[in-house]
Amino acid sequence: MADTHVNGAPLWRSPSGDVTTVTIVLADDHPLVRRGLRMLLDAEGRVEVVGEAGDVGAALRKTRAHKPNVLVLDLNMPGGSSLEAIPKLLEASPSTGIVVLTMQDEPHWARAALRAGALGFVLKEASDAELLDAVQAAVAGHEYLSPRLGARIAAEPQAAQPPDGLSNRELEVLGLLTLGYTNMEIAHRLYLSLRTVESHRSHIVRKTGRTSRAELVSYARENGLFAQASLDGWYGAAGGHVGRDSRCQRRGRE
Repeated sequence: MADTHVNGAPLWRSPSGDVTTVTIVLADDHPLVRRGLRMLLDAEGRVEVVGEAGDVGAALRKTRAHKPNVLVLDLNMPGGSSLEAIPKLLEASPSTGIVVLTMQDEPHWARAALRAGALGFVLKEASDAELLDAVQAAVAGHEYLSPRLGARIAAEPQAAQPPDGLSNRELEVLGLLTLGYTNMEIAHRLYLSLRTVESHRSHIVRKTGRTSRAELVSYARENGLFAQASLDGWYGAAGGHVGRDSRCQRRGRE
């Protein structure tokens, strides 16, 4: 962030170019993560964390109440889909720039978040400086994408629009299915009921015409929806499924 600091403090500028004090709401279901983010941002100067939220509903309420310059939003929280909530959050506070901070490192998630209206997409494994760059970009009304993800997106084919009329939620479920998650594990990960996941899966099968998991993996690859390496990592595991969460060992067929 060269030329953006004065006396060690960042020079936050609004889209009009004015130096401003930045208000931020932090939305993550882990208090420890929120505490770390608050400490990082408080140390920057001209930044005020005006609210915290631990679920999607609270994020919507805090955003509506505070109208912050920036909302730092985790993708996986209780209370619904953060991805589907982005348009509602922007409706509640149109001037708020949303920076997604997540462990989801598939290019699909970044595309979906930016398409929904987020300005930034940063991985939780990124450096502090990267998050600050994303927040600063959002304050100025600019998009920011994690450089590592940007390189992966540039290197792989991508669909301009979700194919076959798949919704954002259906794309989320499809992504986890192709990574080997069972219906129950998807329900737990997305904070949905098992019946809801089964309904989404039924819609995916009907819209894509693909029924087996191998066919869905092939469909995702053909449409450039998910990172090639991750698809090959699952599909190449003979008889076993390896998902993104190392705590969950896949148990074979559902």
